[in-house]
Amino acid sequence: PEERKFVGLDAYQKAIDSGVDMVLLCTPPGFRPLQFEAAVQAGKHVFMEKPVAVDGPGVRKIMAANAVAKQKGLAVAVGHHLRHEDKHRAVVQLIHDGAIGEVTFLRAYFNSGGVWVRPRKPDQTEMQYQVNNWYHFNWLSGDHIVEQHVHDLDVCNWMVNEHPVEAQSLGGRQRRDDADYGEIFDHHAVEYTYPSGVKLFSYCRQIGGCWGSFSEHAHGTRGTVNIDGHGTSVITVDGQDPLRRKRGKDGHQVEHDNLFAALLAGQQYNEVDYSAASTLTAILGRMASYSGQVVTWDQAANSELDLSPSRLAWDADPPVLPGPDGEYAIPMPGVS
Repeated sequence: PEERKFVGLDAYQKAIDSGVDMVLLCTPPGFRPLQFEAAVQAGKHVFMEKPVAVDGPGVRKIMAANAVAKQKGLAVAVGHHLRHEDKHRAVVQLIHDGAIGEVTFLRAYFNSGGVWVRPRKPDQTEMQYQVNNWYHFNWLSGDHIVEQHVHDLDVCNWMVNEHPVEAQSLGGRQRRDDADYGEIFDHHAVEYTYPSGVKLFSYCRQIGGCWGSFSEHAHGTRGTVNIDGHGTSVITVDGQDPLRRKRGKDGHQVEHDNLFAALLAGQQYNEVDYSAASTLTAILGRMASYSGQVVTWDQAANSELDLSPSRLAWDADPPVLPGPDGEYAIPMPGVS
């Protein structure tokens, strides 16, 4: 009903206070830590989309709020739908059971043609423009390596049951060459190193007319696993015929089915710990890509680089502003 429709930067608090039992946090990722904290304080069950933050301080805020959510017995789900799909669950379990032997390296791809651009309107403030065109600003999206490729990075962490300890990367803007695309890169290539010494070679690109792939791959001493993000999975063990697994039910639905089933059964349900690690994995890759340096997990986890605005209001200045030429400053490896 009209009395429960809310618009604006404070709409999340009005929705939380409107008598609901659960909130779904599906606004741009930069708002996630603030909104999750508010929902937990109000004692609400939560479904929140991935990623859970865009910077180190945001991840720490998520973890602090989640500690309170656990104390209160609140259910918290995160939108890593691949964790709920048959094809992923089956082959990851096989990896954990040793079917392909010891994992030696991983590959991950989210190469696509890019997303929408919402042109500036004459009556918009800078804050309104950036929130409306949120994908292209780091304080709102974290760059596409964080907003989108986090799906694949989460699967790779899941495959080896750990998170990376460092990353080195290269990236840039080959085709995103004007202010309509804000400040984010259009390609990243990251080499992650896990505590075990396993390497993950991670690629994400948003450039039209190029080879596309949304997939994750594990290579072991006895075989390989190849998973098409929205297709099938194939596991090949040396000397055996390939074993294929169909996608099954769409994980975007199953993740909600599992959440509500746990609620109805009175079971504990919380997906934040691994999701926060996956978000920080993506942030680590962005930091390495932007700086051109080797960046460690601890540096990313303890970073004080807070991308959020000092004041959240339509008439406030966002954290980045266009220069006199209307262009936004772009991260420069070796300088940033």
